[in-house]
Amino acid sequence: MDDRGPAATLTAWMGRQDANLVGSVHGGVIMKLCDEAASLAAIRHARARVVTAACDRMTFLVPVFVGELVTLTSRVNAVWHSSMEVGVRVEAENPLTGARRHTNSAYLTIVAVDENGRPVAVPPLVPTNAEGRRREREAQIRRDARLDERERVKAEQNAERE
Repeated sequence: MDDRGPAATLTAWMGRQDANLVGSVHGGVIMKLCDEAASLAAIRHARARVVTAACDRMTFLVPVFVGELVTLTSRVNAVWHSSMEVGVRVEAENPLTGARRHTNSAYLTIVAVDENGRPVAVPPLVPTNAEGRRREREAQIRRDARLDERERVKAEQNAERE
């Protein structure tokens, strides 16, 4: 493990079964692979079972096509008590030419759980370089926004009930 957080890499070859109606790879296939790559990095950090709690952002930049290799690189950006933010970068590669392009980015919240599915504490992540500290700060901003949104929605729902 380096000081930027535990990482994982997953590569898959996209086939016809992965295509949507317009001929590119279905976004749901990419989302599933992002979830798997994020979970791998989280397991490596927590050394525990994990579940996905949220996908804060899934950005589709350009399509992925049938026949391309998709490589997903994931890294734990920040750790709280039992939850972790994991960033995933997706790149597609034409295996005949070697040309690669960044196609997607995602941020997922992953929670470590025990054998009964209850959250468990995970080791802290202590970044020791500028990139790791930046990733942790940005993860905290996304977490704060997510928690603020949750509270605002609850307040709105409570106001409607009154």
